[in-house]
Amino acid sequence: MMKQMPNTLRPLRSITAFEKAITESSEKIVLIFKHSNSCDLSAMALDEVTQHLEQASSLTIYYLITVQSEREVSNDVSERLGIPHATPQIILVRNGKALWSASHLQITRETLREAEATHTQTATVPNT
Repeated sequence: MMKQMPNTLRPLRSITAFEKAITESSEKIVLIFKHSNSCDLSAMALDEVTQHLEQASSLTIYYLITVQSEREVSNDVSERLGIPHATPQIILVRNGKALWSASHLQITRETLREAEATHTQTATVPNT
């Protein structure tokens, strides 16, 4: 049996790339992680996200925004999804809408796993 490659955090560096991620959210869950490379708490959250990726679902696409270099993208994400900015922060997007978010110490492997499981189940329920 072939081993599945682990998921990775894809850099989200432009408004165009963010628009593509929004489009992808109609097919899969999209998780956007906002990271500050000058914050110890953000480094801890990044470690949690990275460890989560080792066991993460292939039904989810993961993006990384480094706020120091992608401030415009970070601001656009907050504005368009209606989630006040925080760093570190993770936002779960499905069908172009923010369905869940967490920040600071709320970002753990466990909360990520639970959020994905909850929204993967609701995303696969057929319309009646």
